Amino acid sequence: MARSGLAGAARVAHWADAALGPGRDGGTDDGKATLSDATAERAAADLGLTAAQVSADWDIARLAGLVEVHGDSARPGWRLRAWDRDDSAVLRGWVALFDAWSLAYPEPPDHEPAAVAEVVSAMPQVLSFLQLSAGPVPVEQLLDLLQQRVTELRTERCEVPYEPGPASLTTAAPPAVADPGEPTPVGDTPLAPLLDWSLHALASVGALTCGDGQATLTPLGSWAVWVKLEQICVAAQSPAGNIEQAAEAMLRGCARLRPNAARAEYRAWLAARTVGSAVTELIGAARGEDALLRGLAFEALRVVGAPAEPEVRGVADDPTLRPYALLWLAEHDGADPEDAHEVLTREEATWLWVDTAAAVADHGEAPLLVRHLESAVQPTVPQLLDEVRAVGHPRTVQVLVALAAAHPDPALAKAVRRAAFQVHTGG
Repeated sequence: MARSGLAGAARVAHWADAALGPGRDGGTDDGKATLSDATAERAAADLGLTAAQVSADWDIARLAGLVEVHGDSARPGWRLRAWDRDDSAVLRGWVALFDAWSLAYPEPPDHEPAAVAEVVSAMPQVLSFLQLSAGPVPVEQLLDLLQQRVTELRTERCEVPYEPGPASLTTAAPPAVADPGEPTPVGDTPLAPLLDWSLHALASVGALTCGDGQATLTPLGSWAVWVKLEQICVAAQSPAGNIEQAAEAMLRGCARLRPNAARAEYRAWLAARTVGSAVTELIGAARGEDALLRGLAFEALRVVGAPAEPEVRGVADDPTLRPYALLWLAEHDGADPEDAHEVLTREEATWLWVDTAAAVADHGEAPLLVRHLESAVQPTVPQLLDEVRAVGHPRTVQVLVALAAAHPDPALAKAVRRAAFQVHTGG
């Protein structure tokens, strides 16, 4: 259902990718990456559509993330690139459109923006009721529920109603000030037209059907509401209590957790944020000086999955993040995690070994650092030391000193200390 619902948007997005790509004439002229009239006409001629249909499909493509707006230009989103091979990308695109239902369908004219905002804020409860009902629900019943929820929202804001004068823009017109502590009545607020708009907007994105005075969630809409409820539940059950922390603090809180517990914490933290902001925070934490956080950040990005691909590809040229990014991308493309290291050059693998050793030295125990020797790609310790000295990692000296202090073999420890001294003195 999601694929068929977004088929028109995907078709226009693919056309734009082919016809308006780099080196070709731009297709927008308003600084907002909306199609110009001339481009819409050109697309309509190529696709056998009307210009209005092309513009509508383009707007849906932007809302669904099939195209991404960057400044005054647009480029294909990862969901469009994965359209033919990844059903989850299609579902994520439809959920993004579902989240933007109030933008996908023009709101009624001549309504106070505050009243529209109240209805948009109240609709999740209406959708939850529809999902629990698992069948048609009379619109009158939904209107009663909407009125109750809007009243609750106004009460939560401690809003005091008043008798509006001729110049007032408010849509609420109760006859007198309510007694303190009593719910603010909805009064004559015209919620029925706004509910009608909301239902038709949700129907336009494929979340429900409405007719004969009833509304019913589609299977896709029911699934989306269930997913949202599940995300709220997961977020509320953050096992280690790090859900409100910034990425760096959250990752530090996960450092001592077992892998499964850490992944549960990552999922809870991600559920409370938009994907874009979460990925940006995690990449920011990975750029820091703490190598442990760098590794944990990419573990959290593995939980994010495909939506993180553009950001991860974007840091693959950063020397500090490159080995982590290449491993992430290899696993994302289907490589076995045991074999993913084969995508790294010898130098990149050595740099990663030093970076991981730095994390162990800072946060682990001495035996772990000694065992870390076994993960090196070099067959002998002298060869490892030669390549470690050449790789230029900023923590090389500290890692070698810590390894020399931890290793039980005096001869090997002496060789490691000598290597650390040589790096320190530039030899």
